[in-house]
Amino acid sequence: MDLRDWYSRGWVRMALSEGDFVLIEYTVRVKETGNVVDTTSEEIARREGIYDSNRLYGPVLVVIGRRWVIQGLDDALKELDVGVEKEIVVPPEKAYGLRDPGKIRVFSIREFRRRGIDVKIGDAIDFGGQTGIVKSITGGRVVVDFNHPLAGKTLVYKVKVLKKLEEPVEKLKALTARHLRIGMEDVSVEFRPGEKTVVVDIPTRIMTRRDIQYSKIALVSDIYEFFKDSVRKVVLQEVFERKVEEKEGAVEAREGVGEARESVEEIEEASETRKENVEEARESSQ
Repeated sequence: MDLRDWYSRGWVRMALSEGDFVLIEYTVRVKETGNVVDTTSEEIARREGIYDSNRLYGPVLVVIGRRWVIQGLDDALKELDVGVEKEIVVPPEKAYGLRDPGKIRVFSIREFRRRGIDVKIGDAIDFGGQTGIVKSITGGRVVVDFNHPLAGKTLVYKVKVLKKLEEPVEKLKALTARHLRIGMEDVSVEFRPGEKTVVVDIPTRIMTRRDIQYSKIALVSDIYEFFKDSVRKVVLQEVFERKVEEKEGAVEAREGVGEARESVEEIEEASETRKENVEEARESSQ
């Protein structure tokens, strides 16, 4: 039996600790309503009506203790076993906090009109660097709630740690996928330990993203932080490959053109020969 089977059956525990790189999958429900509010599964997202076409679904990288996920989940990861799905209940204090009445503000609708903003109930608006939800519009007053939409909610996670990443290249690939928001299958990373160099290929299709420069800077920053002693240089290279593809029809057409040209040349040569024969005949008759 493979050792991973022992881990998945709970016979042997692979201890997780702060700083570990792990790939996880999860689905989150609000305890009070049972509504799914987040998931790494595209199938579940579609079924629950929360699918986002701009999101990349699938396992996500978490470095335990870095707070890349909410505190309650981050703390619980150290107690999980690789390959075993667990249910974790996270209270508001360790999720998105309690609701704060002070974050509910009232604005004059004229203030939005001066800014050219046509507000409606349910709109998400950015005001002074904060994002809020328009709750009501009455009598020329607009009530905006700047609390997080899940503030005050108890969350129930179904989470599984799929894998603990051990090898440097595995970690580098996962970091690259996270920051560039691409699938692991699209990641090309080369680690040269002797040169203390990491080379990352930037896929052509993401080069025009508006935030690509920020993504690259964040990636390099994390590589230097997590590989302080083993990486001194990071090379981000943009590779443009010229694709040469010939369809059979196009090749046949070119061959046909070539044959046609040869036929024309043969006709022209025959015509010249006939002209020469005619001239010789005329000279002989004289």
